[in-house]
Amino acid sequence: MYSNGHIFVGEVIGTAILILFGAGVCAAVTLHHSKAKAAGWVAIAFGWGMGVLAGAYTAAPLSGGHLNPAVTVGSAVAGGTEWSKVPLYILAQMVGAAIGAVLAWALYYAQFAANDGRSGVTPQPTLGIFSTGPEIRRPVANLVSEIIATVGLVLPLLFFGENKGIGIGRVPGEHAGVYGSGINVLLVALLVVGIGLSLGGPTGYAINPARDLGPRLVHALLPIPNKGSSDWSYAWIPVAGPLIGAVLSGLVYTAAF
Repeated sequence: MYSNGHIFVGEVIGTAILILFGAGVCAAVTLHHSKAKAAGWVAIAFGWGMGVLAGAYTAAPLSGGHLNPAVTVGSAVAGGTEWSKVPLYILAQMVGAAIGAVLAWALYYAQFAANDGRSGVTPQPTLGIFSTGPEIRRPVANLVSEIIATVGLVLPLLFFGENKGIGIGRVPGEHAGVYGSGINVLLVALLVVGIGLSLGGPTGYAINPARDLGPRLVHALLPIPNKGSSDWSYAWIPVAGPLIGAVLSGLVYTAAF
């Protein structure tokens, strides 16, 4: 099994890379004076997918490359990750997500600074660069959207390993991770792109509690001009929805075998 030290280091680095790419593409598309300004939803979906690809491949040798509490919980329910390791995974993912958000802010520092309204453009809220929010604010519908989208991530991921005979539910192992094989990391990255394109419209597809909560905390703390609200009244949905979706995915996987 992975050592505690390797889990922490791998998940911090991998999740930081994921958020650097993900928040980075959101900043690129959102902020004024960015060469990718208004590139659109397809660019965002592919940016997040490539973040998963880079982060998971980086972390996989050390920790299995979960990068997501929902993946960790789903794996634990399915029997592939020890429950005693779950808090460590989630702590490392939260730390990595916060680091990645700070790095994305640093990379786009000049663009964030230009949000002060003195550069000839209208200041804009910046929370969407860091965290998700609903297009229509209806808590029950928003929660259901996050649950379904997370099932769309975690359930296929649990089954991907079965195609090579390495299921995380039945044959957990140090070298299998949550993916089963290296090519499956690419498949999961493409799956995340697909989730963004097909399922991301209602809420922005958090599908990852650390991805939303860690950067939201950073947004609240950073000295960003005219940054707007961090919307804490909504923050529980992108945490609870993915965790519920993860548990459901693990139960379905277990029932299937």
